[in-house]
Amino acid sequence: MAKKKILLMSDDLRMHSGVATVSKDIVMETLDIYDWVQIGGAIKHPEEGKIVDMSAGLENDFGIKDGYLRIYPVSGYGNEDLLRQVLEMEKPDAILHYTDPRFWIWFYNMESEIRREIPIFYYNIWDDLPDPQYNTNYYKSCDLLMGISKQTYGINKRLLPNYKDWQITYVPHGISPKRFSKIKDDNISLLDFEAKHGIADKKFKILYSNRNIRRKQPGDVLLAYKYFMDELTPEQRRDCVLIYHCSPIDDNGTDLPRVHKHLCPEYDVCFTYHTDSRPFDDKEMNLLFNSADVYINLASNEGFGLGSAEALTVGTPIIVNVTGGLQDQCGFKKDDKFLTPEDYVELGSNHKGTYTEHGEWVFPVYPSNRSLQGSPMTPYIFDDRCQPEDASVQLRTLYDMSRKERKRLGSLGTEFCKENLMTSKAMGQEFISSMDGAFDNWKPQPKYHMEEV
Repeated sequence: MAKKKILLMSDDLRMHSGVATVSKDIVMETLDIYDWVQIGGAIKHPEEGKIVDMSAGLENDFGIKDGYLRIYPVSGYGNEDLLRQVLEMEKPDAILHYTDPRFWIWFYNMESEIRREIPIFYYNIWDDLPDPQYNTNYYKSCDLLMGISKQTYGINKRLLPNYKDWQITYVPHGISPKRFSKIKDDNISLLDFEAKHGIADKKFKILYSNRNIRRKQPGDVLLAYKYFMDELTPEQRRDCVLIYHCSPIDDNGTDLPRVHKHLCPEYDVCFTYHTDSRPFDDKEMNLLFNSADVYINLASNEGFGLGSAEALTVGTPIIVNVTGGLQDQCGFKKDDKFLTPEDYVELGSNHKGTYTEHGEWVFPVYPSNRSLQGSPMTPYIFDDRCQPEDASVQLRTLYDMSRKERKRLGSLGTEFCKENLMTSKAMGQEFISSMDGAFDNWKPQPKYHMEEV
C-alpha cells in the first residue's frame, strides 16, 4: 500500500528554532510510515523560491531508505498561491500545521476549500488559562487537534465538547537521544567545553537556556541568583556561576550584562555565545546541558519548555515555575498517580498548587500572583508570576546537595520522560497513532456548513 503524504507547514526543519527542531524530529521519526513535504518558513529565507529535495540524502545521512522529503522554502509563512501550487504538485493526503495560527490567517481563511479534499491536522499548544475562546474558530477549522501539553488537551476538550475522541489527542514534545544524552563528568570533550567557557572551576552551575524575552523573565532569574548568592560565604560564592545561553541583549527582552553590572557585579555570570553569532550545534548543546547542575525556567507563560525537557534527558534536575506545559515535566500526582490529560479537562491548570506532590527531579516554584494580560489578537491570558525569592530557596536546596545526588535526582527525571512519551521516538509513534486514527475516520467537509451563533 502506498504511503500517505503529509504537507507540514511550520518553520523550516533545517533551522534552529524550537519549532524547527521539533518539526525535524516529527518527520525523521515517521518517514518510514509517511512521505513528507514542507512549506518551511524563515524570517528572510535564503532559498526562497527553490524546491529542496532531501530524499537522496536521507539514506546517507540518517540511514532512512525510501524516504521522501521535499522542502519549499519561504520568507515568512507563505501565501494562498504557494499553497495551491504545492497542493497541485505534491497532492498530499493531509496538511499538518504547527505554530501559532495568527501567523497563518490566510491559511485558515482557506480551510473550507482545503477540507473538501483533505483533512487539516494541527499540532497545537496554548500557554495559559482562561480558555482562549478567541482560538475556537481556528480549532474548529481543523479535523485533528494534537495537544502538546495536558493543559492544552484540556483546553481543546472544553472548547470543542462535540469533537470525537479521535479528533483530540495528547502528543507531548519528545527529545531525541541523538542530540541529548548523558555524558560522564570526566569526559574530555566536556572538560574542554567547560574550560573554553571559563566555568571549569565552578562546582555549582545554573543554566538558563531560553530566549531573552520578557515572558521568559531572565531578569527574575538573575534576581533569584543574587538572593541565593547573598546567603553564601565568599568562599562558597566562588564555586557558583549563572550561565545565560541566550542573546545578551534583545529588544524583546533586556540588556542582561547591564542588569548584571548594576545588581550583582561581584557574582559570576557567564554568557555562552559565539562571537560570529553562530548558534551552538547539537554536540555543544549536549555538552552545555551536561555541564549544568541545575536548569532554571521562571517564565510567566510557557507552552512546553523544551530546555527543561532537554535538561532532564541528560539527567540534570530542574527549577521551574508551575505554569503551562512545564507542569507536564513536574510529575504532579493525584491519589499517588501522575496527573493525566483527562485530569486537566477538569483541573485546567495546577498553577494554584491544587496538587503539590511531584517528582523528585523537579524543584517547583508556584506563582505568587497572576494578572490578566492581552493584546488585540489575543485579548486575554493569565501571566503567572513567581517570586525570585522562592526560586532562590530552591537554588539553595540544590546547592546543599552533592553533584552526585543532583544527578541521581535528574536521572529519575530521565526515566520519567522515557515513560511519559517525552522522547522523539514516542512522539513519532503518537503522531502515527493520531494521524492514522484521523485518516480512518475523516470524511470530506461539505461545501457549506451552517451554524447557529
